[in-house]
Amino acid sequence: MRGRSALAVFVVSGVAAAGVPASAVAGETNPAGDIPDNQAYVLYSPPRAGYSVKVPEGWARTITAGTVSFTDKLNTVDLTTVSAKAAPTVAGVRRRVLPKLARTRRGFKAGTVTRVTRHAGPAVRITFRARSRPDPVTGKRRTDAVEQYLFFHRGRQAVVTLSGPQGADNVDPWRIITDSLRWTR
Repeated sequence: MRGRSALAVFVVSGVAAAGVPASAVAGETNPAGDIPDNQAYVLYSPPRAGYSVKVPEGWARTITAGTVSFTDKLNTVDLTTVSAKAAPTVAGVRRRVLPKLARTRRGFKAGTVTRVTRHAGPAVRITFRARSRPDPVTGKRRTDAVEQYLFFHRGRQAVVTLSGPQGADNVDPWRIITDSLRWTR
């Protein structure tokens, strides 16, 4: 009996070691854009931003007009730093940020604006739906679920925007990213 148990453990380990995803072994199906639970993260410090944050390892990085973006397939993490005189408030975000998002984000549909607490301190979280960037191959757009976090520290506001297909289960990966933000100066 011991030999069979050892053999069974070896075979299961061999399947996982051969690179077969755990979801395939378990028969689990994930919606398009679902970031795997076993995603690895690396620490990234945007230039002159004064903070660091964990981003998914292996995602493509681009820098455009002061925003650092990390993208993989259907998901994007955008990091922007701006000067700010005071910490954002829920009322101020509703009054100033939501109208700007409505003007600048195609297919914008407001969700909630709430105050949340992360390891870096309090933040304002905005949830909304918007049309995705065009697929570089097909040109098609889809509806994305978007969460934007506004953190404040010593005259700087870190804006962390997370987007992925509506219906994807990215709650845990997005929490890992937003919980990882640390002010460095």
